[in-house]
Amino acid sequence: MGLQNPTSIFQMMNLWNKFKQNHPKFPKFMSAVYQNGIKEGSIVEINVTTADGQSLNSNLKISAEDMELIRQLKELMMNP
Repeated sequence: MGLQNPTSIFQMMNLWNKFKQNHPKFPKFMSAVYQNGIKEGSIVEINVTTADGQSLNSNLKISAEDMELIRQLKELMMNP
């Protein structure tokens, strides 16, 4: 999906809005994480349990370069 295309951006926003309707706690969680000080050096851990019970997990340390993406994701979540 090429996000430089206005139609693609509109489609992505529609998908995001539907996601927020289906999972209203997630944007609130991400907003709380951001507001409470996610910054360079923070560790983000992700755990996914598949439908068949397999557990997949990973973590990453936030770099200075990551902070712009985090800022833009926050903006996307806060402005429907």
